[in-house]
Amino acid sequence: MSDSTRKSATHYAIGKKNPNLPFHPAVRAGDYIFVSGQVPKDENNNMISGTIEEETLATLKTIERVIAHEGATLSDVVRITTYLEDTRDFGRYNRAFLEGIGDAVLARTTVEARAVINTKIEMDAIVYKPLAAGKA
Repeated sequence: MSDSTRKSATHYAIGKKNPNLPFHPAVRAGDYIFVSGQVPKDENNNMISGTIEEETLATLKTIERVIAHEGATLSDVVRITTYLEDTRDFGRYNRAFLEGIGDAVLARTTVEARAVINTKIEMDAIVYKPLAAGKA
């Protein structure tokens, strides 16, 4: 992380920023991590196109990779907002989401969004992961 992405010891960007986009994958603000909208990508940052189930699980994995930089896991997620290209996929998405998120205790909102482009799904998240002692 460069100094230009650090506001303070407890407020900083996480992950590599796409130079074509005006935001970072996530931002740490104290004990919280705010994850920008993520889409289904593999470990090499290549888009994954598949069924709603495949894209749901891949998007959760994308979030998991972003928050792993801070030692967080999906069980630390406290809120997810999901944007579906087509709400007719809701039932299948919901079953895949349950499979992917496990027994996490979280709040969730799901909406249909026409701005979801070249994918069936996008998710953002809020994660509660207290800063490690001495990290602040």
